[in-house]
Amino acid sequence: MAAEKFLKFGIPKGSLEQQTLELMRKSGWRISVSSRSYVPSIDDPALACRILRPQEMPRYIADGSLDAGITGSDWIVENDVKLVEVESFIYSKVSLKPSRWVLCVPERSPVQRLEDLEGKRVATEIVGFVRRVFAERKVKAEIEFSWGATEAKVAEGIVDAAVDVTETGSSLRANGLRIVEELLTSNPVLVASPEAWADEWKQAKIRQIGVLIRGALDAESRVGIKMNVARENVEKVIALLPSITAPTVSQLYPHPNLKGKEWLAVETVIAEHTVRELFPKLLEAGAVGIVEYPLNKIIG
Repeated sequence: MAAEKFLKFGIPKGSLEQQTLELMRKSGWRISVSSRSYVPSIDDPALACRILRPQEMPRYIADGSLDAGITGSDWIVENDVKLVEVESFIYSKVSLKPSRWVLCVPERSPVQRLEDLEGKRVATEIVGFVRRVFAERKVKAEIEFSWGATEAKVAEGIVDAAVDVTETGSSLRANGLRIVEELLTSNPVLVASPEAWADEWKQAKIRQIGVLIRGALDAESRVGIKMNVARENVEKVIALLPSITAPTVSQLYPHPNLKGKEWLAVETVIAEHTVRELFPKLLEAGAVGIVEYPLNKIIG
C-alpha cells in the first residue's frame, strides 16, 4: 500500500551519487538505481526519490518539484534561490576538504587581483555567481559559460581567466595556472523548500534523513574497539583511550580460566587513524584480546 504522505527527495547525480546512496544505505534505506532510470526504487513508501544533477537541484526544490534533496552549497548560490539548510556535510570518502571556487590565470599573467580583469574574458560554470561578484566590485568583464575543460581554455590563452573548482589547487598548478583569489567554498548540503519545511510531517521526515546521514558520516572515520584487561592494569589502559564520553567498563564472569584474577571488559569508540599507534601501546599496558569493529552510525 502506498503511503498517504510522501516526501519528494533529490539525490545528486555525478561524483556525489554513489557516496550518497551508500550513506543512505548506512542510514537504513535501501535504494536500487537502474542505469537507464532517474527514478530509483526505495524500501520506504514515504520517500519518492529522483536523481538529478546537483547544478539544477536547487531550482527544482525552490519551485516545489522536489521537497528536499542533497546538493552542493555552490549551486544554491549559483541558482540564487532561498532554501532551508538542514545539514551541511563533508563526504569523507570523496573529500576531506570543502571544494573551492577560485579565480585563476596563467602563471605568467600580469593579473594580480580581480580588478585587473577589466575588459577581459572569464570562463566558468557558475556564470550567475561570478557576474554578481564582478558587478559588486564594479569590474566590467565578459563572463561566459564553460561546458568543461575550463583549465585548458586558460592555459591555452582562449580566455584570460577562469573561475574553476578545486580542492588543493594541485591540478591548476599542473596546468600552469595560478590562483588569484578564492571566491566561494562549497560542500554538500541537505536542503528543503520553505513550503516543505513549513509542513510538520515533511519537516520531521527531512530531519530524520539529516540525523541518520549525519550519524553515518560521523561513524565513517571511527571504529569501535573492545578488549579484556586485568583489574590492576585498567587505569593504565583507560588513560590511553580517547572516547566520545568515557569508555564502558564491565566485569567479566569469574570463569575458572581467569585463575582467580579479576578481569574487566573495556569498550570505546576511537578515530580509525589512531589504531596503528594505539594498539601496541594497549598491549604494553596489559590489554588482551583487542577487537576492532566497524560502525554504521553514531547518533548524538
